[in-house]
Amino acid sequence: MGEGKPKSSGVWPTVKPFVNGGASGMLATCVIQPVDMIKVRMQLGQGSAVQVTRAMLKNEGIGALYKGLSAGLLRQATYTTARLGSFRILTNKAIAANDGKPLPLYQKALCGLTAGAIGACVGSPADLSLIRMQADATLPLAQRRNYKNAFHALYRISSDEGVLALWKGAGPTVVRAMALNMGMLASYDQSVEFFRDNLGLGEASIVVGASAVSGFFAAACSLPFDYIKTQIQKMQPDAGGKYPYTGSLDCAMKTLKSGGPLKFYTGFPVYCVRIAPHVMMTWIFLNQIQKLEESIGL
Repeated sequence: MGEGKPKSSGVWPTVKPFVNGGASGMLATCVIQPVDMIKVRMQLGQGSAVQVTRAMLKNEGIGALYKGLSAGLLRQATYTTARLGSFRILTNKAIAANDGKPLPLYQKALCGLTAGAIGACVGSPADLSLIRMQADATLPLAQRRNYKNAFHALYRISSDEGVLALWKGAGPTVVRAMALNMGMLASYDQSVEFFRDNLGLGEASIVVGASAVSGFFAAACSLPFDYIKTQIQKMQPDAGGKYPYTGSLDCAMKTLKSGGPLKFYTGFPVYCVRIAPHVMMTWIFLNQIQKLEESIGL
């Protein structure tokens, strides 16, 4: 359930948390990609989950549910590798500084915030590619970018808009990641300790229970920031070259004025269904990967 202290010296103990984090995130993404696709279309105003799903299957075929998968996998290979790896490194160092005692919740939250910021900075280009690929089919034919895959998207963005454009929307992406990871990472470790020390549950029950708690808090903390991030990353200039929002704060204020606070929670049921299982599967896959490594002496 946790990485623990390295049993051997060398490069592997250092890179292990990062490799495990990225692998678990990529496996979870392969399972959850269709729900993520529906969530993005709902945030773009195409209707309810049922309406979006029917329209996609009717107009674009079942392959539309996996549009942007390459970008999703690339995002996990960068973002989740960085955030889970850095979180485990940070918490291990904090525990060592605390004489091996469990960390209080606020310290876990600080580690989660830091890990989220690191992961978002690394994974922002892949995240931008994913959002654009998922939103492309909703645009008029003349405005579609028609990216072939994630790497083609990265190339086109950097060549057409400049390298720095790869970090367009990085501000809200980082803030959203900090909120999500504070909820996800801190609540998971805290729940593991609670279920183990107070309820005496077995390992499987602890992992599933803590993963469910982690998924809920990740969704509740991050959706408003995810909504703003999506709006910023998918916006197109009008005929005069003016964008609808000047930045994340402008987007937040205009959204609040036009739709009220609940507008930020557009698609919350689907978002929660998407985020919570992805978080749960990430932790479950991570736990299984670590058990496999222990069984073969890694």
